[in-house]
Amino acid sequence: MVTIHDVAVRAGVSATTVSHVVNETRPVSDTLCGRVLLAMDELGYQPNALARSLRRKQTHTIGLIVPDNANPFFAEVARAIEDAAFNIGYSVILCNSDGNLARELHYVDVLANKQVDGIILVAAGDSAHHVRLLQARNIPVVVVDRDIPGLAVDCLLTDNVQGGWLATNHLLTLGHRRIGCITGPSDLISSAQRVEGYRLALHTAAIAVDETLLFPGDFRDRTGYQGTQHLLALADPPTAVFACNDLMAIGAIGAALEAGRRVPADLSVIGYDDIHLANYTNPSLTTIAQPKGELGAAAASMLLERLHDRTLPPQRRLLTNELIIRRSTARFCAVPPGRVSMEPL
Repeated sequence: MVTIHDVAVRAGVSATTVSHVVNETRPVSDTLCGRVLLAMDELGYQPNALARSLRRKQTHTIGLIVPDNANPFFAEVARAIEDAAFNIGYSVILCNSDGNLARELHYVDVLANKQVDGIILVAAGDSAHHVRLLQARNIPVVVVDRDIPGLAVDCLLTDNVQGGWLATNHLLTLGHRRIGCITGPSDLISSAQRVEGYRLALHTAAIAVDETLLFPGDFRDRTGYQGTQHLLALADPPTAVFACNDLMAIGAIGAALEAGRRVPADLSVIGYDDIHLANYTNPSLTTIAQPKGELGAAAASMLLERLHDRTLPPQRRLLTNELIIRRSTARFCAVPPGRVSMEPL
């Protein structure tokens, strides 16, 4: 293995001079610098990138912790963050907390020990303690998609109340009045805010919230399936379902079809996130689109700003969502198409 001393001998300079050229720690004349670079090229010398990064206290790596990398929404956000980071010269280390706070804490410690320059965190729950640990170790952190109240930390969110309102109001404008809601995890503020938007839309339409139409989900397709089974078994079932993410909405469509209900003729279904697969469900899924590309790019940009200036006041940005209408929702009809009314003429 070629060493720094071999380069020094070939270039006819001291090892200290070679070190200054490699690590850019002190100005070196153009003549000496040229001799060192030529010797490095001739000998095939490769500087130890890790050691150099540690000396500079900068590794050009970013840690990214997500609660479920099998969820296409987080996979798409991670891709957007990775693309944005790559364009500014950073690599990304991806960690999956599986929605578990203990596992999230483990990865916080792992990334800190790997001396990442900063961390982008999609919190598993009440992660305030973990953020404070990072701040105590002077590691910049940007919290994405999950609000953590009471912390002075850079935060990038989407307007979940607005999104929940958009979804429910869309169903109301189609004439639905019995609207089921399959919620996300109860300990996540983003989930609670989507339900808040659902309640707000019903309240604005002067419709009382029927608590029997709410089913607790966990953002996975299985609870969307189970929730729809439960809702359809009610004595007065809903004519539409708002699932608080697309995976649960896909599960809802599966349960409806299995129960002999056509979507959307018998049951309208709307999701949340607009994952890529939403285009290809059968029928294609009406959903609330979160700006995943903008979310990823803005998170990387916000972290870079923090790395360049640690004295900046904490930033808080709120992005808006968009209703994407596809084929899984339709106007409410008391007698669905293809059914014969049994009411007397």
